[in-house]
Amino acid sequence: MQIVQATLYRLSLPLKHPFTTSFGQMGAKQCLILELVDELGHHGFGEGAAFEVPFYTPEFLDGDWALLERQLLPRLLKTPLAHPDDGDALFSYVRHNEMARAAINCALWDLFAQRTGQSLAQAIGGTKTQVEAGVSIGIQPSPAELVTKVGNYLAAGYRRIKVKIKPGQDYDYLRAVREAYPNAMLMADANSAYRLSDLPLLKRLDDLDLTMIEQPLGADDLVEHAALQAKLATALCLDESINSLADAATMAKLGSGRIINVKVARVGGLSAAKRIQNFARQHGLECWCGGMLATGIGRAFDLAVATLPGFTLPNDISAAARYFDQDITTPPVTLNGAMIDVPTQVGLGFEVDQAALAKFTTQTVQVNR
Repeated sequence: MQIVQATLYRLSLPLKHPFTTSFGQMGAKQCLILELVDELGHHGFGEGAAFEVPFYTPEFLDGDWALLERQLLPRLLKTPLAHPDDGDALFSYVRHNEMARAAINCALWDLFAQRTGQSLAQAIGGTKTQVEAGVSIGIQPSPAELVTKVGNYLAAGYRRIKVKIKPGQDYDYLRAVREAYPNAMLMADANSAYRLSDLPLLKRLDDLDLTMIEQPLGADDLVEHAALQAKLATALCLDESINSLADAATMAKLGSGRIINVKVARVGGLSAAKRIQNFARQHGLECWCGGMLATGIGRAFDLAVATLPGFTLPNDISAAARYFDQDITTPPVTLNGAMIDVPTQVGLGFEVDQAALAKFTTQTVQVNR
């Protein structure tokens, strides 16, 4: 597989509703899209999910753009690859920057699937024809408004509800949801908003029968999460703390949690995600696929990885209409009850809407051999 051309697109895709976390509010999804063309004329797409500000990981959008344009893509264009996994060795000199490398790795998997006549899910060894969807709800102004939103999503077919929390907007909000919907699969996502000294507050959440508490402590921490998990009945799920297979191995050794949120972009692409889920499956850790407010391109890779047998919990792969009035792929990702049907078409499984891509593109650059 020889890549002969690469194009970067910078997008600003308006969100239907502002998305609020403990870090702030976003009104549009800023991201980059990578298009690779191989020597046979196939077009493969990947998505760079880094945010404009490095609040989630050390990466940020402008940095990833520069790294891809100036270093990674010129190196890729000079080197034939037999398999998408071979990119790991090609870029082994790069420390971290998993989201930039994920854009390349995913586009390579799209090309590989096309070249071998398989769907993306088949190409990576997926076994499911449907994956279960969950929904993530940003911090709401009041418990009552949160209960209303949860009720709407449950009525739409979602079974697992993830609620963003932060100090002062946590226990009372979750308790209101639990009282209104006692049988809902409910989890909390803290985005590192707490400290180990908040143990008494976090321990109160044990009363609410949560499926998990996601990433309560520092993004780079595994040791204090282990101390916290030992004190809680509720399972901890690690997100930002798990960026590699080595991180997952340390988590298992320390007992830092029982569940991993595997985000394809955060761990470096489909190849890395496959290795992590395989390790987790062998060591009794549950996995699910988290979302990054992705476009339909990023969502296609999330759907594919969620078909792997190690993914046992509902995923943050919502219908496209949950976030966008218009996406850049067709057909849009939709719910079938509480499930999403896995595409069976060769390659990505969705068509890139070139008109929509052009509409939301604010910058583009082409890199040639």
